[in-house]
Amino acid sequence: MSIKFLAEDDRPREKFLLKGKNSLSDSELLAIIMGSGNREETAVELARKILASVDNNWHQLSLLSIKDLMKFKGVGEVKAISIATALEIGRRRASQEVMEKPTISSSNSAYLVLKNHLSDLRTEEFWAIFLNQSNKIIHIAQLTQGGISQSIVDVRILFKTALEHFSTGIIIAHNHPSGNLKPSREDIEITQKVKEAGKLLTIQLLDHLIITQNSYFSFSDEGLL
Repeated sequence: MSIKFLAEDDRPREKFLLKGKNSLSDSELLAIIMGSGNREETAVELARKILASVDNNWHQLSLLSIKDLMKFKGVGEVKAISIATALEIGRRRASQEVMEKPTISSSNSAYLVLKNHLSDLRTEEFWAIFLNQSNKIIHIAQLTQGGISQSIVDVRILFKTALEHFSTGIIIAHNHPSGNLKPSREDIEITQKVKEAGKLLTIQLLDHLIITQNSYFSFSDEGLL
């Protein structure tokens, strides 16, 4: 069933299933936590209002008490506790993350980071590692998911993500489900597009990896950058 034919309260959950968690906006995530809105507002609309009250900042939202949350029409004690619980889980998760970020020192170290994401897929996906000036990983993201034979990345989205994370270097990668490591014409073209776009923003393309089940191809190692 197409998303547009669903009731708005059901759309975030359906969107989660169809497109994955990364496709959801902050208000859609909060709407799923709450489950429903009120008589005048859907869960998504209510979520937007709650987030707007804290300048769309999750940290500020976490400072609200149960009583503060219950001031919003449609938020009872159960919803307020659900919101506070989700935020507390996020806080604890963040505190458990390893502070020392891994460093990418070679194409092989990048491959070891990405192979679990890409080596066993039946369709192509496009991922990127975003690095700081010391080549330490600051973010890893899946950018596109394609069909059987190709996954085309939107260069604008790639560099928007890089800028959001203050990245100075990126490594892009995609898989070849066929097992063929040879780069296609499209692979070479997108590599050059990313490289040239990076020059304008002073964000260096450090490598492009093609990953198969058991091996990888590095544009940098092969002198193609």
